[in-house]
Amino acid sequence: MIPAPFDYLAPTSVEEALAALAEHGDDAKVLAGGQSLLPVLRMRLNAPEVVIDLGRIESLRGVRDEGDVVVVGAMTPHSVVASDPLVAEHAGLVSRAVEHLADAQIRHRGTFGGALAHADPAGDLGAPALALGAQFVIAGQGGSTRTVEADDFFVDLFETAIGEDELLTEVRLPKHTGWGAHYEKFVRVAHQWPIVAVAAAVKAEGGTITEARVGLTNMGSTPLRARAVEEALRGQPATEEAVREAASRAAEGCTPPSDLNGDADYRRHLATVLTRRAVLAAAGA
Repeated sequence: MIPAPFDYLAPTSVEEALAALAEHGDDAKVLAGGQSLLPVLRMRLNAPEVVIDLGRIESLRGVRDEGDVVVVGAMTPHSVVASDPLVAEHAGLVSRAVEHLADAQIRHRGTFGGALAHADPAGDLGAPALALGAQFVIAGQGGSTRTVEADDFFVDLFETAIGEDELLTEVRLPKHTGWGAHYEKFVRVAHQWPIVAVAAAVKAEGGTITEARVGLTNMGSTPLRARAVEEALRGQPATEEAVREAASRAAEGCTPPSDLNGDADYRRHLATVLTRRAVLAAAGA
């Protein structure tokens, strides 16, 4: 289908984009990479009067090193994130997750911040960002900015802490240099949204897991941390038996959906299996 008519704005600065949002309010939609918004417009599931395209704001692109964090601009394409050496070295879990995200065309057009702001619980980036304790920098009216921790960023299904008159400008990834990382994703068809996926980052010394961070994809209305697993892994040997025991707690506190791809109980089972695989791979076992 053809989208309903709309006015198109292409600001060249964050300030211009925020001013356009303030002027048009609920009648406007923000366009990042367009991989989520454009299909919705074509199906006429949404018909904004104004589309504000962020594609010409160069300050929102790129990856940089800022001491203890790697900063990724919200408009940085997935393909750039996947190939960036800083991300690979210090936030390897994100690199591995992006490799599994859709196909090459979407990774070329889609943006890191756009996917996270879309907040689809089946999206591949929420769980890794949550597991690594990412921070989200949000710009508001009057030049104000605020930083939101990952635990507070994902609010509900397709809902984040970004206000209607605000923009996500960058994502700050705390460095986990030297940690093993793995993203285990279960799909029925290649490039599909994950039925369940697990993001695991593991710090191991001498065959013992000293710290672990585990994020779950599509196990609730938002990405989730498998904190019971993280606690159970701490101080345990990186062995099949120990990891299996810890992974059995992966679905605790989760409310997975039931749909044509599987019911809630099936997803709970998948979560335990995929967590075991992801942790063992991340630990190098």
